[in-house]
Amino acid sequence: MAIEVRPTSPATGAEVLGADIGAGLDDDEFAIVRDALDRHGVIVLRNQTLTPESQVAFTRRFGEPEFNFNAARFGIDGSPEIYLISNIVEYGAPIGTRRAGETWHTDMSYAERPAGATMLYAVEVPILHGLTLGDTCFANAAAAWDALPPAMQEEIEDLRGVFDFRGRKRSSPVSAEDIAQYPPVEHPIVRTHPRTGRKSLYIVRDDCTGIVGRDEETSRGLIEALADHIVRTEFIYQHCWQVGDVVVWDNCTVQHRAIQDYDLPQRRLLWRTTIKGDIPV
Repeated sequence: MAIEVRPTSPATGAEVLGADIGAGLDDDEFAIVRDALDRHGVIVLRNQTLTPESQVAFTRRFGEPEFNFNAARFGIDGSPEIYLISNIVEYGAPIGTRRAGETWHTDMSYAERPAGATMLYAVEVPILHGLTLGDTCFANAAAAWDALPPAMQEEIEDLRGVFDFRGRKRSSPVSAEDIAQYPPVEHPIVRTHPRTGRKSLYIVRDDCTGIVGRDEETSRGLIEALADHIVRTEFIYQHCWQVGDVVVWDNCTVQHRAIQDYDLPQRRLLWRTTIKGDIPV
């Protein structure tokens, strides 16, 4: 079956049909997948059957894996690239991060080299009364930039934000070593995609703690206004998970958040891998 790409919504995202990750993709097939991610920001590959090894191998097709600070506590033996997002408790202890990503964000925006792309594989999905819970929402920050008035684009295009690991309330405890590893950094708040050249807003409400050259009140007002703009309804795709889904998104152009509308006994288990990115420009 030839690989086909179909948009999932007018806002962002596409479903990639006919790709079997476990069986492996040749270079031409992967090029279609890579191009779909570049063009749509989020890609969905359904009905996949992965092992930790095959997920890591597929992750490496996009670039070098990034090791998440949660992986040492919530990982898979033998696959340090994977960390678990889950509400499951075994032997009295959680096996994964329970409340990850409740607020809108891009992954690792607080790092000098933020995550390039993130991949989730759905192993277990919560269902209650026949309804799937635990959706993930994606917001198209490139479309949000395009929709700004030209005067606003001109005003903010060259501004830089201060991004701080300590800005966001974390779902898992962090150590002094974690904080020391990620000192505050500056990034442009209008980011250019390294592959496509497309511009997008790069503002994360909690991680971005200030605007260089602006006082605190002005900075906060601009951050809040742009963060609200990015997540307007017309820019959002809401993904309803199915077991076997693989979802990959581009952290340069897309923000995301998890909907926490489930709890035990409804179980949720996702395997996450992350691809290293570039220094934002």
